[in-house]
Amino acid sequence: MIGKIYGTGSSLPKRIVSNDDLAKIVDTNDAWIRERTGVARRRIIKEETTVSMATEAAKKALEQSSITAEEVDLILVSTISSEVILPCTACEVQKNIKAVNAAAFDINAACAGFLFGYNTAQAYIAAGMAKTVLVIGSESLSNLVNWKDRSTCILFGDGAGAAVLKAEKGKLLPSVSHSDGKKGEALTCLSRHRKGSPARTRDLQAYMQMDGQSVFKFAVKKVPKAVEEVLEEAGLKADDIDYFILHQANRRIVEAVAKRLKTDIEKFPMNLEEYGNTSSASIPILLDEMNRKGKFIKGQKIILAGFGAGLSWGAALLEW
Repeated sequence: MIGKIYGTGSSLPKRIVSNDDLAKIVDTNDAWIRERTGVARRRIIKEETTVSMATEAAKKALEQSSITAEEVDLILVSTISSEVILPCTACEVQKNIKAVNAAAFDINAACAGFLFGYNTAQAYIAAGMAKTVLVIGSESLSNLVNWKDRSTCILFGDGAGAAVLKAEKGKLLPSVSHSDGKKGEALTCLSRHRKGSPARTRDLQAYMQMDGQSVFKFAVKKVPKAVEEVLEEAGLKADDIDYFILHQANRRIVEAVAKRLKTDIEKFPMNLEEYGNTSSASIPILLDEMNRKGKFIKGQKIILAGFGAGLSWGAALLEW
């Protein structure tokens, strides 16, 4: 059995923060940010939360799929920025949408989270452990950003995206997942609750800290290799793929991956100009936007690729 996407949904905060808005609080400007990242605006929570956005995205995905919440067997939520630790975000979503028959748990794989969640859903379906799975990525990264740190605050935004997978007869398509914990210091965010360090140090380390050059080099090297692994296992070439849906971290990264794969950049849709890097929410938000615009046609081949903190990365082939 294989999980087919029956519906998608997304949820974005109402508040829009432009590059010009950021220039009022840190030493930067619109041209500088656009040139280095491709980001022009991002959505930032005000009244919304990680749970509320995940819930809204889930409801929209279910509505589009014509699947009831009671039919869902499993809910997977990828997040690093929930306002709740216990119960997990997935259980809160289960409660909110009344998915009374679903098991629910969270995944912490940062920007690779939705991809890892998608692969986990496929494994559950292939093993016969679930027939209908709701996979969600939801992030309130603005809670983890140091708004005085120009190197990170310009990058990130908030939002959520979801997809409903339902079991169908078919062969499981190739996917790969990788991690390298030895390089995890390139992107960190430590708990505010830990003991043993001075309060100020503890507070600063509780914000996201990133070695941008290391993350860039990691992404442009590892993502094409992961994609090539999937293509080789599937017996396909890059030209056979209709779309490459990459984690929306940075325009330069996406362009570099396209160049290394020797593939037309038009096959790499991007929406990071509007939303910035929304971590595990970026892939499902983009999927939902393209789906609702009618960009996908039955039978098209699509590759998803996620990469980020851990360091973790991976790719998966799906057929629409």
